[in-house]
Amino acid sequence: MAITDNDWRSEPTDALLGAILRLETPDEAARFFRDLCTLGELRDLAQRWAVVRMLDQGLHYAEISKRSGASTATITRIASWLRHGEGGYQSMLARMRASVDEPA
Repeated sequence: MAITDNDWRSEPTDALLGAILRLETPDEAARFFRDLCTLGELRDLAQRWAVVRMLDQGLHYAEISKRSGASTATITRIASWLRHGEGGYQSMLARMRASVDEPA
């Protein structure tokens, strides 16, 4: 059964997203995600986010692969979502840049 673009949105998915939004500290987030995910899943998620950040910096796919260990196929897929996804990567990158630029 193929998953369509909207099949991923469900009550369980929305409940998970709601729980994530209630996390208050980095330590609380770390404990929640460690309980929720396998170590492999956490590493995969962290790798994807690292790839997003390196793509945003304009690094070449070969350099990103060397630094992150991600395959060029994975990098290509992430780059496609970065450009044509639902905007989640872009909004988080913007939010991260804004928090760095804020005066202390």
